[in-house]
Amino acid sequence: MNLEFKRELPPAKVVKEMYPVSEKTASIKAENDAQIKSVFLGESNRFILVIGPCSADKEESVIEYITRLRDVQDKVKDKILIIPRIYTNKPRTTGEGYKGMLHQPDPDAAPDMLKGIIAIRRVHLRALEETGFSCADEMLYPGNHPYLSDVLSYVAVGARSVENQTHRLTASGLDIPVGMKNPTSGMLSVMMNSITAAQHPHTFVYSGWEVKSKGNPLAHAILRGYTHKQGSSAPNYHYEDLMFVRELYDKSNLSNPAVIVDTNHANSGKRFDQQPRIAKEIIHSMRLSKDIAEMVKGLMIESYLVDGNQPPGGTVYGQSITDPCLGWEKTEKMIFEIADLL
Repeated sequence: MNLEFKRELPPAKVVKEMYPVSEKTASIKAENDAQIKSVFLGESNRFILVIGPCSADKEESVIEYITRLRDVQDKVKDKILIIPRIYTNKPRTTGEGYKGMLHQPDPDAAPDMLKGIIAIRRVHLRALEETGFSCADEMLYPGNHPYLSDVLSYVAVGARSVENQTHRLTASGLDIPVGMKNPTSGMLSVMMNSITAAQHPHTFVYSGWEVKSKGNPLAHAILRGYTHKQGSSAPNYHYEDLMFVRELYDKSNLSNPAVIVDTNHANSGKRFDQQPRIAKEIIHSMRLSKDIAEMVKGLMIESYLVDGNQPPGGTVYGQSITDPCLGWEKTEKMIFEIADLL
């Protein structure tokens, strides 16, 4: 093999013992899980917002952002349920560029996976302890989930991973909602097949064990737009798109039909400032159709402290170093506007 084995990394159990979840904190997460599940089960009509930076780059700015979200959540709690995004690993289309806190806990330093594993657990744990939020992360690497399994309340499987067997099988063994994005090609059959796989039980190899999953009835769709062969972005959040997904669900035997709509990525053409407009159109579609209103459980929004983005190594505190995000003032306004429309 053309690999350099640098060092053996500690198992999840060791890292969890280093940074444990207290009994009080565990009870907070359990309550968060129950509230989120009630939305996907159709028992609550609160609207979910999975919201936060494109990638969690620096711990202090991420925690400051989530602390601000806490104040907003308390003001809209009757209508909206916020799940902050702390995305600690970043997929790269070409494999180049900043790959997230897991790889580089200091974006300006060389990759260090041991420090990264500790950093991602610490930032999620801080969010839970200091704000009461158990957050969302992307399952880019299924083998890393055990390091965060006791602090996460939502997992997303990205557009480049959704057809991967390991992601699907791992999702089938989780007891929290897992959103399966449509692939970059836009093929909704791939997304629906992934949901089907995640909702069924499987026997497979995981963390060196032969395991059997029970199936995850909370696996669901995330619509994020897609890319034409020519490379241009195309949305899939319009009324007709949502009705088509509803028809796909109606033809399936899937449990708990649900969609989270991503307001950025190809749905906005990465024009981050269009996210408030897109959110309003989705809510309008929900008003027009009871079927859509029952299916659409919420939105995924890319937002940080400062509008836009900057290259890695940039000095603007709280501005994304990956995809551009909506700044705080516009984010706060957007959340209140969504609450008023619901």
